[in-house]
Amino acid sequence: MDFRSEVVERFLRYVAVETTSSEETGTHPSTENQFELASLLADELKAMGLQVDYDEEHCYIYSKIKGRGDLPAIGFISHMDTSPDASGRNIRPQIIENYDGKDIILGMNGSGSKVLSPESFPELLNYVGKTLITTDGTTLLGADDKAGIAEIMTMVSYIVSHPRIDHGNICIAFTPDEEIGEGTMFFDLEGFGADYAYTVDGGIIGEISYENFNAASAVITVNGRNVHPGDAYGKMINSMRVAMEIDALIPGTERPETTKDHEGFYHLTDISGDVEKTVMKYIIRDHDKALFEEKKDRLKSICTDINVKYPGAEITAEIKDTYYNMREVIVHDNMYTVNRCIAAMERAGINPIILPIRGGTDGATLTNNGLPCPNICSGGHNYHGIYEYVCVESMEKITDLLVEIVKGVCYE
Repeated sequence: MDFRSEVVERFLRYVAVETTSSEETGTHPSTENQFELASLLADELKAMGLQVDYDEEHCYIYSKIKGRGDLPAIGFISHMDTSPDASGRNIRPQIIENYDGKDIILGMNGSGSKVLSPESFPELLNYVGKTLITTDGTTLLGADDKAGIAEIMTMVSYIVSHPRIDHGNICIAFTPDEEIGEGTMFFDLEGFGADYAYTVDGGIIGEISYENFNAASAVITVNGRNVHPGDAYGKMINSMRVAMEIDALIPGTERPETTKDHEGFYHLTDISGDVEKTVMKYIIRDHDKALFEEKKDRLKSICTDINVKYPGAEITAEIKDTYYNMREVIVHDNMYTVNRCIAAMERAGINPIILPIRGGTDGATLTNNGLPCPNICSGGHNYHGIYEYVCVESMEKITDLLVEIVKGVCYE
């Protein structure tokens, strides 16, 4: 099936809409501009003749293609927001046809100063001869997760226009704020109606994941004591230096830059302060639940020990769990969701690649809330930054995969 022009057109249309989420606003959704894409998707689904349930308060889109009631109801989910780690405003994609394996200058008319190079990103060499869509070096691209949205929407268009395909109910959802860990906060699980689902939110084509990090956030506040530096002897407690001591006690082998595969980490994401007060923000990650709990306890213990060393300071550690690993739920009772996807990949001519997610998805929370929901590829690379790119042929093939998943219930 040739989905190339449609999936690309949809993708370019969706990335033109700024949907950056924010951890700072405290609203749901976190940014108003996500409503613009939600309205666009609702209109497109209606134009296909589908009924749309649009949660206009919280910015969720639900739709359904009705099928045979005796077949499983399968869901597909992607998120509308893009990461606040890089700008998502005025995205100007570059289309590189017949990629030659050389450096790609990121910039309109070749004037950019950033280079997407196979020397730094060797995966590029897998796409020689194919068509890539890159950034212009000033923003992210938005393939995470608008590639997933484009693939789902193209699959929906195909199924609607081929009514003879036998399938159960196909349940569609597009969510806000996944990038800040709030994508399922107001998700209507009962109304969604799927027996199981897939988040189309992964990377390289063929990727399927049914395990992810356990995740927590930590905010450490150090209140020191500021006095005139000329009279500081025995009195001053510089909160910034105390904060640096805390961070130095975190093992160097447990940081993002020194871990891979199933290894967990502490990641200092933000630090700000002065002599009087310093605030550090961390994320804590581990696939293993026991090691995850140990990491949280260790951080609290470090803060306690440093507070004993500086009795005139006040150190607090606020730690909040964000999401949990879906592995136990999938492996124990729901591996059929993975096996059905693998079978669909093989029918579509895609080599399955089972990888642990070094992150999380909406599907992790949904799985732990009762809806088995592995994560599958959307075709992009280098998410959350200016070096993000996606392969057109991958998007086309993944759309074919979604169709095969839908049709797959009839192979059983």
